[in-house]
Amino acid sequence: MTRNVVVGVDGSAPATEALQWAAADARRRGLSLRIVHVCEHGGFGDEGTRYCAGTLAAAADRARASSPDLEVSTGMLAGNVIDALIGESRSADSVVLGSRGLGGFTRLLLGSVGRGVAGHADGPVVIVRGSSWPAHGRVVVGDDGSGCSAVAVTYAVEQARARQVPLHVVYSWQMPIAPPYAAGYNALLESACEEELRAAAQRVEAWRAQHPDCEIVGEQRTGHPAEALIEAGETADLIVVGSRGLGGFASAVLGSVSHALLHHAACPTAVVRPRKRSA
Repeated sequence: MTRNVVVGVDGSAPATEALQWAAADARRRGLSLRIVHVCEHGGFGDEGTRYCAGTLAAAADRARASSPDLEVSTGMLAGNVIDALIGESRSADSVVLGSRGLGGFTRLLLGSVGRGVAGHADGPVVIVRGSSWPAHGRVVVGDDGSGCSAVAVTYAVEQARARQVPLHVVYSWQMPIAPPYAAGYNALLESACEEELRAAAQRVEAWRAQHPDCEIVGEQRTGHPAEALIEAGETADLIVVGSRGLGGFASAVLGSVSHALLHHAACPTAVVRPRKRSA
């Protein structure tokens, strides 16, 4: 796997914001930056292709001007945007996109490309919203005990280490609704809650032992996980989640928590999918 950060550009303001974030991320983690533009105009040498080439060149010039020491490469791709970016993800460290592109409705919080790539890419996909990110000095990651969240923690540790900030691991257990007239059910729920919170704290201790060079802080609470993470993201530089957790349908490409964060988190959000094993 090539250690580069791939960023998709299309000439829009959100794409420029994503480019800015991706260049800083690549520089901070000692990676190269690959800037790609998907030309859907159908044919090389026409006006549409010249526009694509100009968009790509302008983005590369901007990245090199802001980060002179950063290794920057470019790629003009053909075909469907989502498919092309998913293809890029297979050999990249991560893929970075703006929250919306040139198409679609400006009132939408997340465009179809970001949603499609985050739901199917190999590895981390970072969705960047906004051009100003005040430094809060921490990375937040969601944990629910699933394999997806464990992969997300690994990526979050790398991000926190590169930024030299603490990693805040959030676990939130949503209390099931007790059926009426169920004698003793509340006591069982309280016991289950205590056990879940205890297990989450133990996972944090294990990650601390595995990553002694990274300050890891755990928070175990009750409530809806999406609400807990959106709140935590208000004072985070980056929020990281797995693509799917323990709940929901296994066939869903994005879980309800990651879907909610992509639409409502105040800071850049990374959705981390486990990579497919090579055949």
